[in-house]
Amino acid sequence: MDRTEPKGALALQTIAMPADTNANGDIFGGWLMAQMDLGASVVARARSRGKVATVAVNAMTFHKPVLVGDLVSIHSELQKEGTTSMHVGVEVWVTRLPSGERIKVTEAGFVFVAVDGNGGKRKLP
Repeated sequence: MDRTEPKGALALQTIAMPADTNANGDIFGGWLMAQMDLGASVVARARSRGKVATVAVNAMTFHKPVLVGDLVSIHSELQKEGTTSMHVGVEVWVTRLPSGERIKVTEAGFVFVAVDGNGGKRKLP
């Protein structure tokens, strides 16, 4: 975690809001995971040129909490692909205000499969 810049392209940005907190007042991990899935799907959809489905999440690691008001930035990169599947690495960085400090808070690997109109697997173009 010594890097000061995220890996991957900026795929999604949002602001952590009070409605997304857990009982401790930090942002709920499930909300953050959903944002990561959306950010990873941006890369997978572009590569597959169509619909995708999440089939696995690997090695999800929470490094630091996300706080209400943080600017949450989801960075994603295609790491590996198969005939129908894609492995997408995701890093989440936040910008804390008013300091402007950037912190890597979470990372994970998402696996997607390209799907056809009926929800069945299809080959990547």
